Amino acid sequence: GALVSAHQSIGVPEPVKMFGTEAQKQEYLPRCAHGAISAFLLTESDVGSDPARLATVATPTEDGSAYLLDGVKLWTTNGVIAELLVVMATVPKHEGGRGGITAFVVEAHADGVTVENRNEFMGLKGLENGVTRFHQVRVPAENRLGREGEGLKIALTTLNTGRLSIPAMCTAAGKWCVKIGREWSAERVQWGKPVGRHEAVATKLSFMAATTFALEAVLDLSAQLADAGTKDIRIEAALAKLWSSEMAWLIADELVQIRGGRGFESADSLAARGERAVPAEQVLRDLRINRIFEGSSEIMRLLIAREAVDAHLAAAGDLASPDADTTAKAKAALKASGFYARWLPKLVVGKGSVPRSYDEFGRLARHVRYVERSSRKLARQTFYGMSRWQAGLEQRQAFLGRIVDIGAELFAMAATCSRAEMLRADEARRGQPGQGESAYALADVFCAQARLRVEALFDALWSNTDAVDRRLSHQLLDGDLAWLEAGVVDPSEGTGPWITSWTAGESAKTNVARHYR
Repeated sequence: GALVSAHQSIGVPEPVKMFGTEAQKQEYLPRCAHGAISAFLLTESDVGSDPARLATVATPTEDGSAYLLDGVKLWTTNGVIAELLVVMATVPKHEGGRGGITAFVVEAHADGVTVENRNEFMGLKGLENGVTRFHQVRVPAENRLGREGEGLKIALTTLNTGRLSIPAMCTAAGKWCVKIGREWSAERVQWGKPVGRHEAVATKLSFMAATTFALEAVLDLSAQLADAGTKDIRIEAALAKLWSSEMAWLIADELVQIRGGRGFESADSLAARGERAVPAEQVLRDLRINRIFEGSSEIMRLLIAREAVDAHLAAAGDLASPDADTTAKAKAALKASGFYARWLPKLVVGKGSVPRSYDEFGRLARHVRYVERSSRKLARQTFYGMSRWQAGLEQRQAFLGRIVDIGAELFAMAATCSRAEMLRADEARRGQPGQGESAYALADVFCAQARLRVEALFDALWSNTDAVDRRLSHQLLDGDLAWLEAGVVDPSEGTGPWITSWTAGESAKTNVARHYR
């Protein structure tokens, strides 16, 4: 799954389709259609969420016909078997070119390309992920995607739709977990009845089933928005990736808990002693990375929050700037007052406050009204935060994270109600019994569960331990609490630096790249 996802979503096909020249499309897309695997190379040992630290350099040749690529890329998914690479590198500013982070299509087996390591991880044991070194790799100028300096734009735009591959994998994992959870909980008998009939397990099964229905609803809605191509889906794709990866992890964790010791045991071990080879612990390990790659949950929350408050920052202008003088702030306040005079009244009351609104959703209408009311409340809370902290809001990352998590839950609720109603309407059109009634039941339970999470998040916006958490973490980082670590042996000490540095030059390691075809 990860191999195909990385190839199709952020590998060569998508950026070439979106930003490539006609000649590039004719050159690379048929190769991909015939089985060429590709990889996307952005991350470096000192470049995670901050691309400004990119150290890989693409130096233009004197005649302008090519670039010479030097650098080392980390965590290159598919890099070990890839035939084609999309590489992000910094082009120095030069005569005739503006330079900046730029995207290139690179032949993986070109002279000077070395895969120095095949990385191993907690999960995804079959992942062909490596460390790739470039030494004076000649890349023809016609292999550049877009113009110089457009690399980040290409990467981020590609990721918008590429991120939807993660909700797809999470949805499939959720479905499998529900299947195993149902079968096991009906088969395993304790204290005179199947464990699934005991409330302690029943609540877990309910969460797994209802949330899996919601996962598929979020995936369907996000994919339809992407396919329509009529609007920017940055926020929707990011919300889908964030929420799906978090929920799928919880579902898999609940399955391991339901299975007990068998959930912690590997499939091979279970099979060796004659039991069904259920890889519950493997699914948990494999899902864990979804909360990290293609934007960690923490980074996703900050990116989404930034998008959400952009209109407020634009309206506030110098009012939100700590460096602006009194005159500038006064002018900004006048401008902001006009914006909020139009905006704030819209947040007081809306369709969600009308008792019989959204009746087309039947008994789910109350949940749709809740989403509408809560969306207005969320906007008001964001405004209050902006008013309280002004320019300092961007440093209130825990507050912003909760704002985004509320938005993600409301997005999931809306998608779930829409999907349930679609299934019910389809059943009515066909005049045959189908999934409509059970879809309504799943959506109703999911929304009831989500509302509890939303209310807890709203409460935590203003009643939390953020301030003491910051103080304690500073003490920890300053070494004041080092005594707490006494009495343990750290086997990692002396094994190497936290972050490896690299120097330009030929690779001193054996190339572990393999030809896939």
